[in-house]
Amino acid sequence: MQVQIQALLVAQGGTGAGAGGEARGSNVGSHMEVAKLAIFNGEAAKVGDLITACRLFLKMNLRGTTVEEQVQWVLSYVQGESADVWKENVMEELESGEIEYELAEEFLTSLRKEFGGGEEKSEKVAELRKMEQGGKTIEEFIQEFKRAARGSGYEGWPLMEEFKRGMNGGIQRKLIESENPLTSIEQWYRRATALDRNWRESRREEERLRKKKELGGGAPKQEQRQSLP
Repeated sequence: MQVQIQALLVAQGGTGAGAGGEARGSNVGSHMEVAKLAIFNGEAAKVGDLITACRLFLKMNLRGTTVEEQVQWVLSYVQGESADVWKENVMEELESGEIEYELAEEFLTSLRKEFGGGEEKSEKVAELRKMEQGGKTIEEFIQEFKRAARGSGYEGWPLMEEFKRGMNGGIQRKLIESENPLTSIEQWYRRATALDRNWRESRREEERLRKKKELGGGAPKQEQRQSLP
């Protein structure tokens, strides 16, 4: 993804984060110079200015590019401190196909929710505290849980408690009753994933054996009917 970002910046005539943490001016598209864009390090007070500047630049100079390229361009200005962790997570999810944006505006909205602080953080907490696995696989639930957890302020034991609460009862009981206590959220993710996979594989095997038994039990009856006059 980093390589793709750099390639996009070169293709756009060198537009991007330059030395000193500011964007160089651009003469792409309409050949209009745009105001320099400062590097965004996750500071809540600056997220509004970043989004406004990005919207203006995208409208003026990146209309002919794909949404993916526009997102990559914005990410090139997200650097430093807590922003780096979020950026890496987003890049991984984009590359794996876990998330996909139909419009650049959707990405900017997620950026505001992540770093806006205040109301956005309260929304994250509320979302996290009402999450439940339900009919999702544990892997699907973990990905949704991770997205909600980022920016919520939850970490350590409180985060583990929310994850435990949201899981389905069967997996939850097995993890609570395990001999080796889980001491990190990553351990909860790994153990829950392994248990869920084993349980689903067991269910598939039971279903296969049930169907096999039904087919096997029906064969003699069919033969008996055929032997009758």
